[in-house]
Amino acid sequence: MKILALEQENPGGIAEAFRPHLKAEAAQVWELYQAGIVREIYFRQDRPEAVLVLECKDIEEANKILGALPLVQAGLIVFDLIPLVPYPGFARLFAKDSIPD
Repeated sequence: MKILALEQENPGGIAEAFRPHLKAEAAQVWELYQAGIVREIYFRQDRPEAVLVLECKDIEEANKILGALPLVQAGLIVFDLIPLVPYPGFARLFAKDSIPD
């Protein structure tokens, strides 16, 4: 299952609190990328928060994996998880049995 994970900084966090965790965070995300769990990763253009596309069994697995990240463990960030499904619109429009002769 593909899951969109939107990072949100916890209110009251200061930039200095992030610094000790950044190298470990990057290393752990790199491991998840190498394992095929993190499929894509971006930063938002409008604020310094990450957007990840995960491949997991379900939301619970994604929560467990992201919950182990150093910045989450330190209480500095949380993730809003959105489960994704394939877009069915093309099949409704172009499937052979839906096109009149």
